Amino acid sequence: MKLILLTGAAGGAARMIRPLLREHYRLRLSDIAPVGDRTDDEEDVPADLADFDALRKAVEGVDGIVHFGGYSVEGPWPAILSANIEGTYNIFEAARMEGVKRLVFASSNHAVGFYRRDQTIGVDVTPKPDSRYGASKAFGESLGSLYAEKYGAEVLSIRIGNVADRPADARRLAIWLSPRDLVQLIGIGLERPGIRHEIVYGMSDNKRAWWDNSNAIRLGYTPRDRAEDYASQVLAESPGITDDPRIEDHQGGSFCVTETGGDPTKPPM
Repeated sequence: MKLILLTGAAGGAARMIRPLLREHYRLRLSDIAPVGDRTDDEEDVPADLADFDALRKAVEGVDGIVHFGGYSVEGPWPAILSANIEGTYNIFEAARMEGVKRLVFASSNHAVGFYRRDQTIGVDVTPKPDSRYGASKAFGESLGSLYAEKYGAEVLSIRIGNVADRPADARRLAIWLSPRDLVQLIGIGLERPGIRHEIVYGMSDNKRAWWDNSNAIRLGYTPRDRAEDYASQVLAESPGITDDPRIEDHQGGSFCVTETGGDPTKPPM
């Protein structure tokens, strides 16, 4: 089995997909601190994304990288800069120096969050980030393109919607991504021949989607889960309607107005 480095391994999305990834790969886990819930067959290599030497040791000898590490919500610029800008550069550069070609980059729907919900967008639109966090993900996609074109890396950037066992509210009926569908996309990024740099949307089979995911379908993606199966229950429990048109009109939701954490109830920093 191939050895895959999973950064951000202690995060919520990574913890959901690790059991499924273990069915196909040996995993080397990395986060800023040791991963406390790892199994005996998972390597644990703590590394701060800002520490290039430690990160290079984590990359050494792997067959591919799944980069989920970084600051995962909106926040102050110094935190975004260190984790998501410098950290993402470090992972691509460490991969280049260690000869690791295959990288899956966890981008985000927030790289395009200021597109309107009455639009359907493909992967080739100009980024419209809704936050510093979203801008850092647009940067990561551009970095993936640079390393693919200049150094021969093979990169899949996944604009992830929301990874969960089920959609939580009305907005997430459009952007929901089940763990097993995410693992399928990761497998495409790690295994499909002929990838240079591709962008896909990380969503399941969502009837209410705002995204044209035909590029993922072209690469072999066949989502197994459907958000609409949960729609009646979700809409009854969590319609998610606010009084702010910036939230309701734009795909990025609350990230379009907030300064910290994606939560519009928090004051600006």
